[in-house]
Amino acid sequence: MVPYNPYMAQKVVTTFTDDLTGEESDEISTHTILVDGAGVEIDLTPDSHDKLMDALRPFLSAQGARRVRGGASSSAATKTRRRPAGAAGGQDTSAIRAWAKSAGLEVNDRGRVPASIREAYEKAN
Repeated sequence: MVPYNPYMAQKVVTTFTDDLTGEESDEISTHTILVDGAGVEIDLTPDSHDKLMDALRPFLSAQGARRVRGGASSSAATKTRRRPAGAAGGQDTSAIRAWAKSAGLEVNDRGRVPASIREAYEKAN
């Protein structure tokens, strides 16, 4: 062990890892999933989040499903801590990007899709 030296520099490196794939990425977001009042937090890349939403889509879009915001009693709610509100709404980000580009809106090929573009997509579709 190196003795403490107040003049020694330290470098702290934080590595973000997708909990599903184990992939390291700078695009990790933490998602809270609540089912029957119990929940888990999971760190996912946008691709893994899309896979999660694809798996949940039949349940979230079921005829009797009702949207719930942040309550502990929600039966199938997903919310995101570091993404804009509505980002976990089950939207296909590749479809949103394609629509935005065709509408002349500026959108990055990777990373978070801005809330304003998601909202415009929802209104247009």
